Amino acid sequence: MNWYDIHTIDSIDSPALVLYQERIKDNISAAIAMVKDINLLRPHVKTSKIAEVCAMMMEAGITKFKCATIAEAEMLAMIHAKDVLLAYQPVGPKAKRLLALSQRYPQTTFSCFVDDLATAMNLSKLFSENTMTMTVFIDLNTGMNRSGIKTADAFVFFKQLQQLNGIVVRGLHTYDGQLNDTNLQQRQEKSDAAFKEVFTLSGQIENMTGNSITIVAGGSPTFPTHINRKVECSPGTFVFWDWGYKHQLPDEPFEYAALVITRVVSIVDDTTITTDLGHKAVAAENPLPRVHFLNAPDVTPVGQSEEHLILKVPDSALYTIGDVLYGVPVHICPTVALYGKAIVIEKNTAVTTWKIIARERTITV
Repeated sequence: MNWYDIHTIDSIDSPALVLYQERIKDNISAAIAMVKDINLLRPHVKTSKIAEVCAMMMEAGITKFKCATIAEAEMLAMIHAKDVLLAYQPVGPKAKRLLALSQRYPQTTFSCFVDDLATAMNLSKLFSENTMTMTVFIDLNTGMNRSGIKTADAFVFFKQLQQLNGIVVRGLHTYDGQLNDTNLQQRQEKSDAAFKEVFTLSGQIENMTGNSITIVAGGSPTFPTHINRKVECSPGTFVFWDWGYKHQLPDEPFEYAALVITRVVSIVDDTTITTDLGHKAVAAENPLPRVHFLNAPDVTPVGQSEEHLILKVPDSALYTIGDVLYGVPVHICPTVALYGKAIVIEKNTAVTTWKIIARERTITV
């Protein structure tokens, strides 16, 4: 039997997201082994969005987390995570939601990003007026060009933040997702080059204040490049892994732990079949193929709509309506967010379901 086969597959309606519990545990253990010091591991929970998966990480000894939304932050607080970094600069109503979150869950230490003085001043006013303090990380742009202040401008920004009440600068953050070379040595060299400025900046701040600061760095692609630095690593995809990273980053030790289940719903002609894995069931931002089937490696996706995935096959006579295909998404993170629940597999048997609670934009706050 293949590792992914499910004895109780007839009980699973498709399309469905299934999680292999043993493999999740193995991936968590592998990540911990890579950093050597568990205090330097801050997983990003944007991939799982599931309280039970985060609880598994906590049971393994992980105490720090990164997240992308207020709902993900609240999910972590609900399971009593100690340290939660909102990897976003809170603007508009989100700043008030962050305040409300801090008030509702005092047992959790929250922090967030800033890269703009006006935003920081708003946070300062908001938290000061409520006799609270928000810990912030300066978000640095080290080449991703998505968010963050240029490293060369960050020291002046730090000194401006020092003058504000209600916020305390805890450290620096950099996400270097643009460094995704398949060759690890090339990835390492580019990572080292990008980090020279970051370490120079951290040294300036520490010399001025006399206090050490925390650096949070990277994601899954550059995870191996940061493990020998005194920085907190924040991979996210590692917990489930996917086809894209498995083949783009072959040096990383993680295995597939999440699959999508689909069934053949139509035999179109001698070389064409259709399954029920449409846009609503697997991340669709990449070009086809967006999923690779472990038990049908010779199929070729040729078209997709909301509810259907059309596949070219060598011989459609080999398939029957209702046949189950086990698919590895090219990108697992947004795929998870398409489902309200995940079916948990243990020893090839569906044992329970987990709610994907943080796929919602709001839980209570």
